[in-house]
Amino acid sequence: MYEQTLYKIIPDYVKSSVIKQNNRLNKWKYGYDKDHDMVVISKTGKIGEIYEIQDLKIALPLVEDAYSRSSKKEEQYWEQMNFPKEISKIKNTFDWNKQPEGFKDRWYDYIDSEFKYREEGLFFYNNGKPTYISGTHYMYLQWSKIDVGAPDFRESNRLFFIFWEACKADPRCYGMCYLKNRRSGFSFMSSAELVNLATISSDSRFGILSKSGADAKKMFTDKVVPISINYPFFFKPIQDGMDRPKTELAYRIPASKLTRRKLDSNEKIEELDGLDTTIDWKNTGDNSYDGEKLKLLVHDESGKWERPDNILNNWRVTKTTLRLGSRVIGKCMMGSTSNALDKGGDNFKTLYYNSDVTKRNRNGQTSSGLYSLFIPMEWSYEGFIDTYGLPVFDTPEKPVKGVDGNYIEYGVIEHWQNEVDGLKSDQDGLNEYYRQFPRTEQHAFRDETKQSLFNLTKIYEQIDYNDDLRNSSIITRGSFQWENGVQDTRVVFYPNKDGRFLVSWIPPHHLQNNIVIKNGIKHPGNEHLGAFGCDPYDISGTVDGKGSNGALSGLTKFSMEDTPPNSFFLEYIARPQTAEIFFEEVLMACVFYGMPILAENNKPRLLFHFKRRGYRGFSMNRPDKVWNNLSVTERDIGGIPNSSEDIKQAHAAAIESYIEDYVGMTETGYGDMYFNRTLNDWARFNINERTKHDASISSGLAIMACNRNRYIPTRPIIRQVRDLGIRKYDNTGSSSKIYK
Repeated sequence: MYEQTLYKIIPDYVKSSVIKQNNRLNKWKYGYDKDHDMVVISKTGKIGEIYEIQDLKIALPLVEDAYSRSSKKEEQYWEQMNFPKEISKIKNTFDWNKQPEGFKDRWYDYIDSEFKYREEGLFFYNNGKPTYISGTHYMYLQWSKIDVGAPDFRESNRLFFIFWEACKADPRCYGMCYLKNRRSGFSFMSSAELVNLATISSDSRFGILSKSGADAKKMFTDKVVPISINYPFFFKPIQDGMDRPKTELAYRIPASKLTRRKLDSNEKIEELDGLDTTIDWKNTGDNSYDGEKLKLLVHDESGKWERPDNILNNWRVTKTTLRLGSRVIGKCMMGSTSNALDKGGDNFKTLYYNSDVTKRNRNGQTSSGLYSLFIPMEWSYEGFIDTYGLPVFDTPEKPVKGVDGNYIEYGVIEHWQNEVDGLKSDQDGLNEYYRQFPRTEQHAFRDETKQSLFNLTKIYEQIDYNDDLRNSSIITRGSFQWENGVQDTRVVFYPNKDGRFLVSWIPPHHLQNNIVIKNGIKHPGNEHLGAFGCDPYDISGTVDGKGSNGALSGLTKFSMEDTPPNSFFLEYIARPQTAEIFFEEVLMACVFYGMPILAENNKPRLLFHFKRRGYRGFSMNRPDKVWNNLSVTERDIGGIPNSSEDIKQAHAAAIESYIEDYVGMTETGYGDMYFNRTLNDWARFNINERTKHDASISSGLAIMACNRNRYIPTRPIIRQVRDLGIRKYDNTGSSSKIYK
C-alpha cells in the first residue's frame, strides 16, 4: 500500500482556542505569521486546516461555504462553471458600457463573485469533501485555455498552487524552485499566473526565460497570449498592438471591478489611467533582465541551461530585479525537470538544494531566496488521475473511471515499476526515465553513466534498492556520548533524530569499547573486524561560512566474528560548530567500535587530538610505507597525505574495486551499502576536485585501511650470478672441450 509523503495536515499545530478566538475577530493576516512560524494564505481573516508541504507550514482559509455541482456525493467533482451566453459575447469594457443599465445590473452579482473567487479562492465539494483551491488556481481552472481546452482539476496542481500562494504571501521569499516531472503542466500553470497577475497590476514588468530564447518565445506565443485573449471582458484590460503579439504583450487599461457605485455613477471606463504593464520574453543568457524591475519572472526549463549559459549566474542577476534594497517586490516561478548533471542539471541541483526552507540565514531567507518544491511523478502521471483529480496509486480491485473518461485498471506505481524493469539493461535509458518521471529527488538528479569515474550502473542499482521501503529501518540516526559524561571511560550510542551519525550495525555488547593498552597507549581491540576512514578539517569557521564537511566512514572486514563482512556500517558527514566537537565525536566512534582510523594528515589537528588523549594506537600509519621510511610527523601522529598522485590513484582504485565487488546486484543478491549520501558522492566523484567529495575521501580511506596488506611495499628481489666452479664440456667429436 502506497503511503504519500508529499503533504500532511497538522491538526494541533496551533491551539484550537487561539484559532477560534482569532477567527471570531478576523485577526489572521495574509502573510508570514512569526508567532506560529507559518504562512497564512487566507484573505478572509479566518483560517482552517494547516498544511505542511515540504516543511513549510501553510494556513488555509476556513470553510464557510462550498460550491457543489451536484447533491450526490459521487457526482461531486470539479467542473468548469458555465459562462452565461448573454455576457460571453461581450468582448471588452467598451461593449459593456453600451449595454442597457438593466442588463448590466442583472450581471453585477455574477461579476462580483468572479472577482471574489479570483482574490480569495473558493471551496468546492469533491467526492463529499470541501476542497480549497486558491484564487490563482481558480483562474487557471475556470478561465485559462490550454492545448486541450479547459484544464483538469488535479490534486497535485492544487498543492502546487497552495505552495505558490504561500511563496507569494511570505515577504521573506523570492518565489519557488519547482523540481517537476515531464508533462506536469508547469508551463501552462505559470503562463496562467503571468496573465492573472499582469491583468491586475499597474506599471509592472513580467518576464519569461527558458532554456533557449526560442523556447521562451514559444511559451509566450503559444501559451501566454492565448490565455490572455480568452479572458472574459471583465478580467481583460485593453491590449495595445497586435491581437497576437510575438515579443511583448502590453496592457493599457486595467480590468476594473464593476461595482454598483460605478454602475450608478456611470463612471466611464475609457477615462481610467492605463496599466502600463507588459509581459515579454528574453533570450537565454547570464545577464537576461539585468537592470530591470520585475513583478513576476517565470523561469521555465531552468534545469536545462547548458554551457556557456549558467542558471546560477543568471539567478544571481535576476534575483536583484525582484527586490528594492531588502524588500522583496517581485516573485520568481521557477520549474524544470533536470538534465544530466554535466548538461545543466548540476547547477539546477545546487539551486534547488539552496532553496531548502529548513535552512535559513539570520534574515529568515534560504540561501537562494527561493523555496524548493518537489512533487513525485505518481501525483500527476497522465492516465492515472481519477474523476476527482486524485492519483490512483495502487492497483484497484475494480477499474476506476479516470478524469479523461477512460477506466484505470492498475495503479501508477505498478505501471512505473514495469517501465523501470523494462529498462534495467539500458542504464542510460533508465536514468533518463528517472529524470523525466522521478519518484524521489535522487531520481530527478540521476546522471549519465558515461560521466562517472565509477560503475554508475551498480551505484544506482544500490540506491534504488536502498530507496525501497523495506530497507528504511536498517539505518539508525544517533549520537555517541561518554558514559555519565566522563571522558575516556565507556562510550554509549543513543538513537537521536538530530544526531549526526548514521549507523547500520552496532557490535555485540562484548565487542563494544574493546581497548587494549600497550606501554600506556590505547590500541583498538577490534582491529581484525574493521576500520574507519576520515576526511577531517582543522578550522572551525570559514570566511564564507560554508567550508567542507568532516566525514567519517566505517567498514568491516571479513572475520569469524558475528559481523557483516565487507559492509559500510557508519556514515558521518557534518560540520559541527567547532572543530573540537568533530574531533571528540570521531574519537568516541572509534572507541565504541574499538577500530583503528586512517585519516588524512594534511590537516593534522584530529590526529594530534588522538595522541594528546592517549589514543595514538588508534591512528593507523600510512600502509604504503614501512616504519623507517615514514616522516617524523607521520611517525608521531600517523595518517596518510592526500597530495601524492600515487595515493590519489590507489584511493580511487580502492573505491572502484569495492563498488564492483559489493555494490548493486552481486552474485548473492544486492549489496549492503545503505548510505545513499556516500553512494551519490561516489556517483559524481571527480578525482581532480577531491575537496568537494568528503564522503568519497573518508570511505576510500576506510577501504584502504581494511585492505592495508595490499599496499605494503615489497623489497625488490635482486638475483646475482655466482660462479659455483662447475665446468661444462662439449662432448661432440672425438675429444671433450670445456665451455668458456
